Amino acid sequence: MYTNASSSVLLTLETLGLPNRYIYPAFLFGTLTYLFIMFCNLLVLTTIACSANLHKPMFILLFNLPISDMLGATAFFPQLVYSIVTQNRLISLPACVIQAFLLHVYGTGNLLTLTAMAYDRYIAICCPLKYNNIMNPQTLLKIIVSIWSINISLMVVLFSLLARLKICRTNVVDLCCNNPSIVKLTCDDTRLNNYYGLFTIFICQIGPLSVMLYTYAQILRTCVMTNQPDARKKAIQTCGTHLTIYLILQINTLATLLAHRFESVSPLLRRALGVSVLIFPPFLDPVIYGLKTKELKQSIRIFLKRNVN
Repeated sequence: MYTNASSSVLLTLETLGLPNRYIYPAFLFGTLTYLFIMFCNLLVLTTIACSANLHKPMFILLFNLPISDMLGATAFFPQLVYSIVTQNRLISLPACVIQAFLLHVYGTGNLLTLTAMAYDRYIAICCPLKYNNIMNPQTLLKIIVSIWSINISLMVVLFSLLARLKICRTNVVDLCCNNPSIVKLTCDDTRLNNYYGLFTIFICQIGPLSVMLYTYAQILRTCVMTNQPDARKKAIQTCGTHLTIYLILQINTLATLLAHRFESVSPLLRRALGVSVLIFPPFLDPVIYGLKTKELKQSIRIFLKRNVN
């Protein structure tokens, strides 16, 4: 698949169907959305890095989320806005594979990071006296290394299996490249790819969902039983923010993956779901965390005042 011959293959992404009068407004909207995503996520990253009061396990784990969001946005938006303004939906096979790889790394990275953050909140709320002993720097480093090691390993195997297949079609069924849409371009037996795809769904979707259900059930039980209203309010607010972001990503991602496995699903709905996974989480993550997490919001204000004045 990655031979010199295949590198010259041009694939055609699904048409955007934009009338001429909407080309430049769509280009401007896409560019501004990308710049907004990059600015907000960089602001969160820089604030966490430069604010000593945010050098805590929760925010160090959060640090991984904007990295993943910017990776996904950069894999998607530049190619999209270029194709809008040029009305050229062609993409080379290597570029398509790279885009797909980065988008899958983004989605998996977000899910695993949010799962690690749920575990951190569970320890902080349900085992507060043991928190510092459990979430020590060594444990934190192991969690972060595990997140990215599992993520990259799963995706390398996924796309290595894809590399053995022969491409015999050129029309990509989505607005951007992803593993399911590239698999549909092949003429070979894809059963092994499908089995491994289901395995990765289990690891990246069912596994995190199970952890989330358990940790939040325990957090809810602790919040109900506590006699401290302020502590209960803070716990619910922090967890509510995290749960909102997780559900947005989980539902969108799972619906998109399942839509590719059922031919009866409307292609328009499948494309809309696929794009929503790439737009809403990177757009909403820094906004929701910046507005709803008191410590982060205050640190962002201080950081902006210090650097603007």
